[in-house]
Amino acid sequence: MENINLNNIKNKKVLVVGLGKSGIAAVQAMVKLGANVTVQDSKNVNEIDSQLVTFLQGKGVEFCLGEIPENVDKFDMLILSPGVDPELPFVDVAAKSGAEIIGELEIAFRIARGHFVAITGTNGKTTTTTLTGEIFKKSGKKTHVVGNIGVAVISKALDTVEEDWLITETSSFQLQTTKYFKPVISAILNLTPDHLNRHHTMENYGLAKGKVFENQDESGYCIINADDEACCKLAESCKARVVYFSSSKELDKGAFLKGDDLVIVNDKGETIELVNRRDLKIIGNHNVENALAASAICYYAGIEPSIISNVLKSFSGVEHRIEYCGSMEGVKFYNDSKGTNVDAALTAIRAIEKNIILIAGGDGKSQDFKPLASNLKGSVKHMVLIGRDGPKIAEAAEKAGFKDYTYGSDMGDCVKKAFEVAEEGDTVLLSPACASWDMYDNFEQRGNHFKEMVAKLGV
Repeated sequence: MENINLNNIKNKKVLVVGLGKSGIAAVQAMVKLGANVTVQDSKNVNEIDSQLVTFLQGKGVEFCLGEIPENVDKFDMLILSPGVDPELPFVDVAAKSGAEIIGELEIAFRIARGHFVAITGTNGKTTTTTLTGEIFKKSGKKTHVVGNIGVAVISKALDTVEEDWLITETSSFQLQTTKYFKPVISAILNLTPDHLNRHHTMENYGLAKGKVFENQDESGYCIINADDEACCKLAESCKARVVYFSSSKELDKGAFLKGDDLVIVNDKGETIELVNRRDLKIIGNHNVENALAASAICYYAGIEPSIISNVLKSFSGVEHRIEYCGSMEGVKFYNDSKGTNVDAALTAIRAIEKNIILIAGGDGKSQDFKPLASNLKGSVKHMVLIGRDGPKIAEAAEKAGFKDYTYGSDMGDCVKKAFEVAEEGDTVLLSPACASWDMYDNFEQRGNHFKEMVAKLGV
């Protein structure tokens, strides 16, 4: 399909649904292309930035805020933000009236020049996308890291040229509203139950993820986790050249662990050694998988193995996700403020494995802390608890027979007490298993405060 340009979008009636980051970027792009744009959002006018409204009104944009739009049959196209359910009744009415229903990712693909890499999966998307982007940048390619990672794809689309690469983190919500989206390289990292309130079944969820390769052909590549049965089954319908990665077994072709070495065996059967897993700064088996996936993507994009290897050795991870913050007197510090639930905290604990001084607590969101408490022994030496639900974690720990904990009054106090307890070879880990809202605006603010307090120790 031809990319949409000024000639065939001009004067079309477009309804952008949702005024978040991607919605705002979609509005601005459509205005530049000459469309007649209306914005719908469930928030009323008092909940939207008045300066934004005034600015967009000055561009001729109409608004339908806090209510369901009337006369949706008049629109040629609806652009849905990722958080908008395409099964909403008014969306269905518009579709039956002949409107095209797509998302911001699809419209960005049609507008953009350049090459798309699309990375999806339940877990690890942000780390893999960031790492892949770093490797592409170091190779000298003009690179945009976009998508679900926080930068709307369409915000960069109009400015791209044919030599550009858009390294795109794609969620199931974004993929659900694609039609012609066709990346040069796609990747599915893993599939576990998620967002079933939107997709209803695991089958539907998998089908949404599978749209990442739906329009690919044998000219493209699809990177698939060989250790994930659901991914492998999904890949059976893929028409692109499938390249597997594995952290648990050696493969005839693809990216895998050979002993402790991350290697790629290419189409000629040549083994290319990249890095020893001990040289990775990102820790845990899940990050070995992320590194293998990124390596496969970059290799099949034509990037030199030496560049891949160098970035793998230097990449310290995504901020607030088991992020290495330095060491002092033989004690390492990791910021996993994004660990806002029990499962995430357990992933961080398993990644570090042992000799952990854990800082945990916050807004527990009515979670059951028993699974956390039952996995402390053998890995966590001591806990420093913080926030509103710190006592609930302590209660669960006591019941599991774990009594090595203290309370911190604030983050500075927690870091100080954790360092006092720690010995050479130990790791202080902030992985709260809780949201941050009882003390902070968001997990980023909490993580940054932790890093500031670590820095004050002299790290």
